[in-house]
Amino acid sequence: MAGTKSLHETTDDEHSPKSGTPANASPASLAAEQRITGLAILLGAVASIGGFMFGYVSGQISGFFDMEDYGRRFGEFNALTGKYDFSAPRQGAIVGLLPAGCLLGSLIAGRIADTLGRRMAISVTAVFCCVGNIIEISSSSSWAQFAVGRLVTGFGIGALSVSVPMYQSESAPAKIRGVLISCYQLFITLGIWVAEMINYGTHEMSSSASWRIPNGLSFLWSLILGVGILFLPESPRFAYRAGREDEARRSIARLAGLDNHAPSVNQQIDEIKAKLDEEKAGAETSWYEIFTGPRMLYRTLLGITLQAGQQLTGANFFFYYGTTIFRATGLSDSYVTQIILGSVNVGCTFGGLYIVKKCGRRNALMGGALWMMVCFFIYSFVGRFKLDPVNPANTPTAGNVLIVFSCLFIAAFATTWGPLVWVVTAELYPAKYRAPAMAVATASNWLWNFLMSFFTRFITDSIGYLYGLVFAGCCAALVLVVFFFLVESKDRSLEEIDTMYMLRVNPITSAKWTDDMVPASPASDDKQAEHMEKSDKQIS
Repeated sequence: MAGTKSLHETTDDEHSPKSGTPANASPASLAAEQRITGLAILLGAVASIGGFMFGYVSGQISGFFDMEDYGRRFGEFNALTGKYDFSAPRQGAIVGLLPAGCLLGSLIAGRIADTLGRRMAISVTAVFCCVGNIIEISSSSSWAQFAVGRLVTGFGIGALSVSVPMYQSESAPAKIRGVLISCYQLFITLGIWVAEMINYGTHEMSSSASWRIPNGLSFLWSLILGVGILFLPESPRFAYRAGREDEARRSIARLAGLDNHAPSVNQQIDEIKAKLDEEKAGAETSWYEIFTGPRMLYRTLLGITLQAGQQLTGANFFFYYGTTIFRATGLSDSYVTQIILGSVNVGCTFGGLYIVKKCGRRNALMGGALWMMVCFFIYSFVGRFKLDPVNPANTPTAGNVLIVFSCLFIAAFATTWGPLVWVVTAELYPAKYRAPAMAVATASNWLWNFLMSFFTRFITDSIGYLYGLVFAGCCAALVLVVFFFLVESKDRSLEEIDTMYMLRVNPITSAKWTDDMVPASPASDDKQAEHMEKSDKQIS
């Protein structure tokens, strides 16, 4: 692809009849021959069930806290109200141990994926989620047991949050890669919505069925993913690196609807081979080289910041504590409001798939962050200065404003930062470092997810709706991060994106970058470092 051959010697094999790649073939013409196939769509959908599982367990817990039987078993009796409540530490622990487990799972997911393969890693960790689900559903009166079950479930879901986008990015044809990876976020929103609908249908039951039915269904999603993924092809990039070139070629061809020796297939094989040969020419790598490797500190810190930023936009503030938040506005049935928010989330994420396909990564992320910032400013000031904290029914207009701007915030998140962060992170790293770098970046997402889920009750009890100003400030900072540091990667191959970062292409003008802007190839590998230094000055 564009830029790749500027970093490697052009060999006769690349343009030989056996290769079948014309010497004058442009990247656009080669990408254009790829087709959207049913197999590629199926791969994106089945793998994204990993996102559905996370969304489902995240969406259901908010409703559990208002269920009578759940409160009686795991809450604390409040003599003043005659009801069962959850203290901030207890509620924070139950909610927060899921992302804590996800943090642990994401940190070792890269090693599992490199050892077992992308596909088998997804299957094993999906089935592991069943263990945590059994611990949860078998809890009868110990809230600690239920919380530990969420910790175990989180371990599996955290591993899936690394291996699923990795598998999708390495397998999908370039022309639909962004859309397929975005399906991971779409399925997260679907999982949240389905959990909210099931909670609404069971929350009036007086028995443990009110929470055990939605909880037990998690087992089904794990089995579907664990078994279904085995019927899909292995990541062609992993297969090639494992010495299975024919399998890699067949997978690329099948997913793009092409002949095994079509020019586009040959080109991708050539690019994968060039990158692998470059890696083999160097010394053996260690995990810490995601910080010390060529241009890796820049990319690793950028990935960590973007993944943390997805949490610091404040989206999970609504999903984890939605029923509690909207009960405080005076709504008679906060479950209904959660369904409304969930529906907005799902519907707008479909819009996000269009944005991923048609718009650049940079503009969408910056526009979305600005939009969310405005929503949180209004949410915070209206909630703090206009809503009656004692009797919200006295200020119905303020309550309605909170709900409207909550929906507008969700719309912004679902179309931009929800799907695009997973896409950008999966595209950010070279194959040599992809697994450990994605693991560290995703771990930052889960770390901030845990911190928010555990401490939110303490913070809101102290400063109330002004908590939203923290998220507004974070959104403003994220605009600057994207503007100055993120390279535009829309419609580019993974190898081409790697080349852009290695050449230090200016992020602000990166959308206009083409292979014509790359200097001629160096005469030998010994001159490659000198060539890179010259390219820095010309491109940056």
